[in-house]
Amino acid sequence: MNTALLLSGGIGSRLQSEMPKQYICINGKMLITYALETLSASEFIDEIQIVSAQEWRDAIISDAQKHKIRADKLKGFSSPGANRQISILSGMQGILQRKNNALNTDALGADAMSTYAINDCDTIFIHDAARPLLTQSQISYCFKALKCHDGVMPVLPMKDTVYLSEDGDTVSKLLDREKIFAGQAPELFNLKKYYQANIALMPDDIMKINGSTEPAVLAGMDIAMIAGDENNFKITTQADLDRFKSVITGKIG
Repeated sequence: MNTALLLSGGIGSRLQSEMPKQYICINGKMLITYALETLSASEFIDEIQIVSAQEWRDAIISDAQKHKIRADKLKGFSSPGANRQISILSGMQGILQRKNNALNTDALGADAMSTYAINDCDTIFIHDAARPLLTQSQISYCFKALKCHDGVMPVLPMKDTVYLSEDGDTVSKLLDREKIFAGQAPELFNLKKYYQANIALMPDDIMKINGSTEPAVLAGMDIAMIAGDENNFKITTQADLDRFKSVITGKIG
C-alpha cells in the first residue's frame, strides 16, 4: 500500500497572511488542492492522509469536492505536531491506527502498531501542501527509483560556491559543490523502517530534525537520490506566491 502524507499544518508566518498559506485561493482553488489533485490522480498513490488543524478540514474537503477530486483516496486527517517531523509522525500514527482498526486489533502502542499494522512493502510518500506544483512525472520518478532502496529523495545541485564557517563570521574552508545537494520534497520511504527510525528519536531528538530524510539517514536507511524539480518550489514568502501566480496564469493563458 502506497500512502501519501500531505503536510498542511503550518501557519505560514513568513508570508504574513491572515490565513495559513496553504489555504489561500489562487484562481479559485486553494493551494493545498493543487497538490491534492495531483496525488489523487496518480496511479502510484493508493490512499492519502492529510495533516491539518481541525478547523481547516471541512474547507479542504469542500474544495476537493468543488474540483471533483477523487474522494475514495482521502482516508483521514491527523493533527499537526510541535514541528514538521512531529507532524509527520502524527500522520504515520494516524495511518497505522487505521490499519490496526482494519485488522480488528486493539493495539494502541508504538511497538504494537509496528508489529501488526505495517506490511514490509508499505510505503509513505511525504509532500508539502505548500508545494502546489508537484507533477505526475516526479511521483513516477520517486516510485521507480525505490527498487532495492529504503527511500528516495529528490535533490537539486548547488549552483553557487559553497563555504563552511565554524564560527559564522569567517570562512573556514571551501566545500566541493559537486558533492553537496539540496534535498527537496516529495520524499518516499519504506513505511515500517521510516516509522521505526522516527520512533527511535522520541521524545527529544526528533525536535532537532529539520528535513524528512534526516531520521532515515540517522537510522542507516539506504536512500537513493534522484533529480529534483526546480519548478516544485515551496511557497514561503510573498515572492514565492507571486511566482506561483505567474506560473498558473501562464498555464491558464
